[in-house]
Amino acid sequence: MALKLKADQVLLLLLVFVPITLVLEYVVHASATTLFLTSAVAIVPLAGIMGKSTEMLAEHVGAGLGGLLNATFGNAAELIIAIFALRAGLHDLVKASLTGSIIGNILLIFGLSALLGGLKFRKQVFNRTAAKLGSTLLLLSAVGLVIPSLLHFLRDGAESGTAAATAVEAGSGSLSLEISVVLIVCYVLSLVFALRTHADLYQGTAHGDGETHGAPAWSKGKSFAVLVGAAAVVGWMSEILVGGAEEAAHSLGMTEVFVGVIVVALVGNAAEHSTAVLVALRNKMDLSIQIAVGSSLQIALLIAPLLVFLSYAIGPAPIDLVFSPLEVVAVAVSVLVVGQIADDGQTHWMEGVLLLAVYVVLGLAFFNLPG
Repeated sequence: MALKLKADQVLLLLLVFVPITLVLEYVVHASATTLFLTSAVAIVPLAGIMGKSTEMLAEHVGAGLGGLLNATFGNAAELIIAIFALRAGLHDLVKASLTGSIIGNILLIFGLSALLGGLKFRKQVFNRTAAKLGSTLLLLSAVGLVIPSLLHFLRDGAESGTAAATAVEAGSGSLSLEISVVLIVCYVLSLVFALRTHADLYQGTAHGDGETHGAPAWSKGKSFAVLVGAAAVVGWMSEILVGGAEEAAHSLGMTEVFVGVIVVALVGNAAEHSTAVLVALRNKMDLSIQIAVGSSLQIALLIAPLLVFLSYAIGPAPIDLVFSPLEVVAVAVSVLVVGQIADDGQTHWMEGVLLLAVYVVLGLAFFNLPG
């Protein structure tokens, strides 16, 4: 409990970066790099507040609808950042942040949870069936990313200007749209599975970490008001973040892809990440893996296809699901590694080390990727 309070206090202290960012933007007119860094830090506590208000709101509406609310708003901060990047036409940044969120959750966060939890407890167990379903759904999402990318590579392999190249290029956009429909349908059905037909498999995660008892700390009205207010400020900070992303990447010696995969992904997920690690330290690995894998599933099966649909309405051009070869490999490798670890229904600290090692290797690869 002390750890939880300490983490909450740190998040509240970080809120000071919201007014700092506004002063730097509208009074000082600071550099884009400075604004990018301060707005990134400001989004971290705001994402945490959004998560807490969603949890409080979920307690008022019951387990079923509450689970749906948590599933829907679990990655709201990432979605808001991606929408502003989409409006700015930064498609590479959007897709990189999606990749980074997926691999960050299942490698970095699950890895930290397994490592720190494993150092405290010799062995931690979780529901193997639920975990395997999550890893299988992640495998489906990887297929959804690989197929449009393969089609794109086939186009590049065909002679420019030929009928085959033109047909493949035209097909990549429509294929992304069609695959997005498939992914959304699978996500909805996975919610039905987890919240209705097989809810017993998720009993360990249906009511949070088990520390909340009695009446919710916030009223329904306060929970909703805080959620809307935090989302609005996240949108404000996201606009500033996205506006300085390209210049910040160049001035800091990073590529736009690295900024999306590592920096932006961590910003949107930091608060939720801390929760996964904290519950692992309480030997609640079921909840920890559900947060890590569930968040990745929301990104792959909900946020990614939703952004494809939104791009037709708000973007300067439609976005597709064509990712770079390294992004495809990163997602595929991450999914395969997590599938192996989830197979036996238990973790120990060495598995955490292995997950973190894979994340570091991929991070180094993205950092050294030519711009």
